[in-house]
Amino acid sequence: MSDQEIQHIQLAEDAIEKQTTTLNLGPTHPATHGIFENVLEIDGEKVLSAKQNLGYIHRAFEKIAERRPYGQVQPLTDRLNYCSAPINNIGWQLTVEKLLGLKMPKRVDYLRVILMELARIADHLVCNSVVAVDTGALTPFTYVFQIRERIYEIYESICGARLTTNIGRVGGFERNFTDDTWKKLDALMADFPKALKEFETLLNRNRIFMDRCIGAGPISAERALNYGFTGPNLRATGVDYDVRVHSPYCSYEDFEFTIPVGTNGDVYDRYMVRNDEMWQSYSIIQQALEKLKDLDPSVYHADVPAYDLPEKKDVYTKMEALIYHFKIVMGEVDIKAGEVYHPVEGGNGELGFYLISDGGRAPFRLHFRRPCFIYYQAYPEMIENGLLSDAVIALSSLNVIAGELDA
Repeated sequence: MSDQEIQHIQLAEDAIEKQTTTLNLGPTHPATHGIFENVLEIDGEKVLSAKQNLGYIHRAFEKIAERRPYGQVQPLTDRLNYCSAPINNIGWQLTVEKLLGLKMPKRVDYLRVILMELARIADHLVCNSVVAVDTGALTPFTYVFQIRERIYEIYESICGARLTTNIGRVGGFERNFTDDTWKKLDALMADFPKALKEFETLLNRNRIFMDRCIGAGPISAERALNYGFTGPNLRATGVDYDVRVHSPYCSYEDFEFTIPVGTNGDVYDRYMVRNDEMWQSYSIIQQALEKLKDLDPSVYHADVPAYDLPEKKDVYTKMEALIYHFKIVMGEVDIKAGEVYHPVEGGNGELGFYLISDGGRAPFRLHFRRPCFIYYQAYPEMIENGLLSDAVIALSSLNVIAGELDA
């Protein structure tokens, strides 16, 4: 064979090797679980590179908040991570209370803890069961969604809403928990361990599930910290950072719980960390229920009449109550000037509210620190040189919620 023939063959082989395909994963695609797009360059099933495009559901929440009274900002927070809306609501309430210098009664703190941990369980159930679905296992999804529905029924008994809850108010709660709420909560606490154990039995040591998840979509602790990861996605890399422990709020310092961590930062570690966190949340709720037994059951709000909507019977019969009712409903309560940042441990990590007040009736500036927006930036790096099927479950295990990503 002549040198010229060898050269032609080599050029032909190079041309074949360089052929790649551009694939749009989204913006509306069953594997993305939200409205966002990933433009992948693939060679066969191997992902060579990825580029994200955002902005498909941008709703300008931060700008809208500048024209709303403080109490009316709360429904905007519902629409961030809508899988765990009560955490968003309470995070906003705590931010305003921090600016005002309000201290909550212990019972309010413990009631909030119960709601936030229920929301964390619901959030993790969605994430882990969807990871299972994306690996081909539908049965675990149907098992745990019954538990999620029961958590939503508890929300409904407290505030009348299920998904976007608008639960609680600055200073505590609009009303006390009902007998129906406590009955539903007690029944859930009795049944939850069995349901979660069944879920773990189906997946944790399942050979197919493990083969699909171990080593898929990994990220190191160093790279995760460089990107600004928090929450389960950071803890899966081995870093034990949890806002509830490092910057306690709502009396979390009164509770005993551990911080589950992983080692490899891959899909399987993220799955296992969330599973272990559900057990910790269950334990925290049990402790909170025990602590509530020693407290006055009639307390559900701090003594701050400027932010606590008075009872209707008082509005009809007392001038002072009528004035407070009018000012609160019409958004005519001035908030003192100041600048605060308050983080909470959301379902996906550190959810922070950076608030600047100029002393008016609406925020001068408000910024949401959305954990999804931060760790989604690492997605191309995590799936590069992996398989297309791994890109799907890597995205699911990150638990990217479109409402929080693209607020």
